[in-house]
Amino acid sequence: MAVTAQMVKELREKTGAGMLDCKKALTETNGDMEKAIDYLREKGIAKAAKKADRIAAEGTTSVITEGNNAVILEVNSETDFVAKNEAFKQLVTELGQHLLAQQPANVEEALKQNLNGNGPTVEEHINAAIAKIGEKISLRRFQLVTKEDGDAFGVYLHMGGRIGVLAVLAGTNDTELAKDIAMHIAAANPRYVSREEVPAEETAREREILTQQALNEGKPANIVEKMVEGRLGKFFEEICLLDQSFVKDPDQKVGKYVQSKGASVKTFVRYEVGEGIEKRQENFAEEVMNQIKK
Repeated sequence: MAVTAQMVKELREKTGAGMLDCKKALTETNGDMEKAIDYLREKGIAKAAKKADRIAAEGTTSVITEGNNAVILEVNSETDFVAKNEAFKQLVTELGQHLLAQQPANVEEALKQNLNGNGPTVEEHINAAIAKIGEKISLRRFQLVTKEDGDAFGVYLHMGGRIGVLAVLAGTNDTELAKDIAMHIAAANPRYVSREEVPAEETAREREILTQQALNEGKPANIVEKMVEGRLGKFFEEICLLDQSFVKDPDQKVGKYVQSKGASVKTFVRYEVGEGIEKRQENFAEEVMNQIKK
């Protein structure tokens, strides 16, 4: 039976699945609408589509390393409860292994790839997990990182993955040192490795604000400049890793500590679950009452 555009449209309206998925379902079931709906449900596609408007701001971060390659990723779920589910954890591991092996350029490319090169697409695999677990799940972001033979990866997961850090230290193979620096990054949340990485416009804006603050305090113009430079130093301590006091030895700066070990920090990636996602504020009592009224 020929599959028409009208049939695809109807199936899409009934299931919320994508047009290509609907067309494939109708083709596979010889145009039988009910069987096509069942086909989409079995694949987890229809159920997943209905959850598409939910907010997934919980979840976990994960880091996988293999030789000189590593990946850090964030996978979101709707609730913290599901984030602790073994099936969810397995999915996160599978996604991380795929990303490390296939090296996609971005999330969109990753979702279209066949899992590990020969399985269902990554998107289909996630949809199948959604159908099984019962919550919206999404691969939010990832970053692939490489190192040289003389470098060390530093990996640290805080609170079971609530915060994930992947750091690269040069000039050392000491993974414990690298892990300590990753742990510091998780705690102190720097935005840059060094002052040199801070964009000139960001430094200029901060200097302008600090200058105006000093002038507003009525300080003499001849000492404002010195005050601003001092306060700018504090600003760099907040945002630059090497300028921060090391959490395990506050008397030392991270930069000096790493240098004393004959190493240097090349780069780092820090993910915190749900950062930047606007979470829906729900009134639990109101939600329960709404359920009772149904």
